Amino acid sequence: MAHSNEIDSLWPKAPIDTLIDPFKRFLHIESAGGIALLIATVVALVLANSSVADWYLALWKTKVGFTLGSFQMIHSLQHWINDGLMAVFFFVVGLEVKREIVMGELQDIRQAALPLAAAVGGMAVPAGIYLLLQYDSPGVLGWGIPMATDIAFVVGILAVLGSRISNSLRVMLLSLAIADDIGAILVIAVGYSAGLNYGALAFAIAGILVMLVFMKVGVRNVGIYIFLMIMVWFGFHESGIHATIAGVICGLMTPARSWLNEGVLSDIVNRTRIFVQGGGWQNTDAKNAALRMMEVASRKSISPLERFETGLHPWVGFVIMPVFALANAGVPINAADFTDPVATAVAASLIIGKPAGIILFSWLIIKTGIARMPAGISWGAIAGGGTLAGVGFTMAIFIASLALECPQLDAAKVGVLAGSALCASAGAVILIITLPKPTHE
Repeated sequence: MAHSNEIDSLWPKAPIDTLIDPFKRFLHIESAGGIALLIATVVALVLANSSVADWYLALWKTKVGFTLGSFQMIHSLQHWINDGLMAVFFFVVGLEVKREIVMGELQDIRQAALPLAAAVGGMAVPAGIYLLLQYDSPGVLGWGIPMATDIAFVVGILAVLGSRISNSLRVMLLSLAIADDIGAILVIAVGYSAGLNYGALAFAIAGILVMLVFMKVGVRNVGIYIFLMIMVWFGFHESGIHATIAGVICGLMTPARSWLNEGVLSDIVNRTRIFVQGGGWQNTDAKNAALRMMEVASRKSISPLERFETGLHPWVGFVIMPVFALANAGVPINAADFTDPVATAVAASLIIGKPAGIILFSWLIIKTGIARMPAGISWGAIAGGGTLAGVGFTMAIFIASLALECPQLDAAKVGVLAGSALCASAGAVILIITLPKPTHE
């Protein structure tokens, strides 16, 4: 961070920077995305329960699209957000999963065993409780709703607790959330895809194969890959497999290694330095060519995975997820909604199922000797972290929109909101009670 600040100090400052710099610093706060999501959720709930509720809810049903000859692609604004914008969210999820598998906590199976087992328990037990409570009822299809953890809210809560949270607990919870995302992706692909259009699916697969061939032969034009990703998304969208799966697949395919190694970059930088020191700076054409070469070299020395992830994270955290919340979290709430069978099943699955599944499967994997308790983590911390994992907002509401129709959908959203709020509060209290107080030197 200090090195970054030194580089920033070299840039000439303009008057506008005094306004922009604090905002830029806010965007880099890890918990800021969770704050933006929370604000959007509150706004959606207030508007959906106000005098403008009819207008607000109808807004997201507005039809938007295009016609090309006999082909029409016209959907509601909410559909474009859930199938289009959320594909970018899932693309970033795919990038995060690949990063963790290639160079993160999930690359070592023994190190990953505990969060993976905890994630399996945190998905299986809530789904089982939901199925038990909703057996033989119209809401039974919502079994996948309580399975996923909302990483943005969890990160925000951990940031608020500050130095009480050990690095090992933070890493475990984030790895658990990533593994949860993998499970949720599989649930969407297997459990919530409609009848297949094999022609459209073949089109999507062809796009994936073309991308693989281009990567193999060394095509490095990002624009070409973005075009192919859009084609893959279109194929999945028309195939009946949920379009967001295209984002995950493209994220997992993104190279984690840079196209240019450090040695080549260093050589180009040295050539440019020698060129400038030798007076070549006076030749405008030569100067521009040298700087363009260094610009391209510096860009290609950063892996596509890191470049996409860094570039898209602010858009996902501060645009896509809040817009998703505005379009989906706005549900009219009545007191009777909290006792609806679907709402109580979702809330109970999150509040009881998540921590119970995580604690039970963590105990089993440690008891068998496959994994060991990381240093700095107690069973109280796992209980608190497992309860926090019950905050399943974004993915839970997303799966609910795939699984259910109104009125069960509205009831499920109420259950998600109530269950997530209780899990956030209870998890934070458990961690405050069980974790050691921060030391002040």
